[in-house]
Amino acid sequence: MYEIMSADEAIRLIRDGDCICVNSFVGIENPVALHEALFDRYQRMQSPRHLTIVSSAGFGVWDENRNAEGYIREGAVDRLICGHFGAMMSTKKLVLEDRFEAYNLPLGCISHAIRAQAGGLPGALSKVGLDIFVDPRMEGPGINRISIDDSLVKHVEVDGEEFLYYKLPKLTVALIKGTAADRKGNISFDDMFMSGDALSICQAVKANHGKVIVQVDRLVNTPSRPRNAIIPGCLVDAIVVTEPEERNEAYTALTGSFEIPYEEWNMWNEKIDTVSSKASKNNTVGNIIGRRAAMELRLDDIVNIGIGIPEMVSRHARKNGMLDMVTLTVESGGIGGFPVSGEAFGAMIGAASVYDMANQFDLYDNGGLDVCFMGALEVDGQGNVNAHRGPGAFAGIGGFANITAKTPTVVFCLTFNTKGLEVSQKKGVVTIEKEGTIPKFVEEVKSISFSAKRAIANGQKVLYVTERCVFRLTPKGLKLIEVFPGVDAEKDILSHLPFEVEL
Repeated sequence: MYEIMSADEAIRLIRDGDCICVNSFVGIENPVALHEALFDRYQRMQSPRHLTIVSSAGFGVWDENRNAEGYIREGAVDRLICGHFGAMMSTKKLVLEDRFEAYNLPLGCISHAIRAQAGGLPGALSKVGLDIFVDPRMEGPGINRISIDDSLVKHVEVDGEEFLYYKLPKLTVALIKGTAADRKGNISFDDMFMSGDALSICQAVKANHGKVIVQVDRLVNTPSRPRNAIIPGCLVDAIVVTEPEERNEAYTALTGSFEIPYEEWNMWNEKIDTVSSKASKNNTVGNIIGRRAAMELRLDDIVNIGIGIPEMVSRHARKNGMLDMVTLTVESGGIGGFPVSGEAFGAMIGAASVYDMANQFDLYDNGGLDVCFMGALEVDGQGNVNAHRGPGAFAGIGGFANITAKTPTVVFCLTFNTKGLEVSQKKGVVTIEKEGTIPKFVEEVKSISFSAKRAIANGQKVLYVTERCVFRLTPKGLKLIEVFPGVDAEKDILSHLPFEVEL
């Protein structure tokens, strides 16, 4: 039977050596009050210690002084296993300093491994991750020099087929953010962007005789409709009621599942920009890439659009009338709306449906998308892509590996080079005013996020769209298939490549 507790009382349920699973999505829907109570207790008592934290999509609030950053920085955590580290500002720095073990697994594979544990299985099989960095035959999932646990990902064969086997440590504590708890402890997510892995996490933790702690905004007397109660009260140990954080009008309006008329989407773009301090810039390079990439959309496509330059695809798809003829999706579980970018990434306005994250990755892993638009840090002559790790920094693979693994058409959207690149376009003619000093097309990528060999074997169509040209993946490597008006193929493209391409 659940108990109503203060955040400090609930955190006392956590013991040294526990494995905490956090239900969150990068910068949204984090149980901030629980994290801060744990931080406060650790500062006062130096307990709990030697924690492991697991999170499919990672956690954080883009502020290194809030959320879990405090107790991670102070030394309470021995090991992190996350799909994405983007909103964990100080944690990313500590990982590269070898302060604790840290592992990066594809977001969807963590989600599925949690669901497997909930069902009494030790792990989950997947073809996602084969021939990229997480494959133990390549680098493995460890991010730094002390991360050497080889039990998390194994290469196996089943019935003559190869898979990766993802296995998580036993989850013993759940930290969840919900909307409301009714008088029987049932937890609803009515005003939230997503429910993520919440139910699977709770089931796994209870199967391991652990503790489920849920932070909610309010208590209600009337039970929520059964469909809205994501977590049944019988799985909950502690409920912590906290004042909901203030959200501006645009942020609040983004919650829930409702329809926005197509003619109002321009207005909603302005609202989205107020939610995110990192809204995409309407620049020349982005417009050139977004306009060309959007030409790959077809009627009734099911689509995923990544953050950064790929976001320009949705803007140009709206301009050419395609956006209301396709179905957009976001990794957190939303489908049929318009994904939000920046610090509210994971939210979706006008979603037709928001379901569990593991179900979304069922769709992605099995080739349920028609086309995806992804960013890239580096591309090599074979067509391999590094999208998760730069020099001296990393964000993590997130859902990138799952989304690109079997999608029939994969479109990478990237500049030809970066840092100082200046481009102009007049009447359709592109002029390279100044080259960037850091190349994006390299002899060998630092780490493989997308395997060209695997894509060729799968029969996927793969394009690399830049501000000056388009390449296509072939069994021989990259082929130059388009040169934009005003661009000199030899001077502006071929002379800058450290490898040969097909023409």
